[in-house]
Amino acid sequence: MMAKILIVDDAAFMRMMLKDILTKGGHDVVGEAENGLVAIQKYQELKPDIVTMDITMPEMEGVEAVKEIRKKDANAKIVMCSAMGQQGMVVQAIQAGAKDFIVKPFQGDRVLDAIRRAI
Repeated sequence: MMAKILIVDDAAFMRMMLKDILTKGGHDVVGEAENGLVAIQKYQELKPDIVTMDITMPEMEGVEAVKEIRKKDANAKIVMCSAMGQQGMVVQAIQAGAKDFIVKPFQGDRVLDAIRRAI
């Protein structure tokens, strides 16, 4: 099933890598955001099926953004993206309502599996 996806990451390179994996996997990347504040606005505007959310970002961290998005939409499907060694943050993100997490550097199969499970 094709999903409309919003990619949230402060690193343009990471957004580009994810977009490449997702579009090759048959999904539609409907938008990108560089921090949690922008992510909340774009989520309301674009109404994506799924959000990939980085944890560590300027302006507003990923876990805070997850909480804010879930306040507005309890059914929001969010998959966290974390670098190695952020396990504590991942646990917080799951408690905040994230459906799954993927670890950087991204592996195409794992990204697509997480998206499939979140749908």
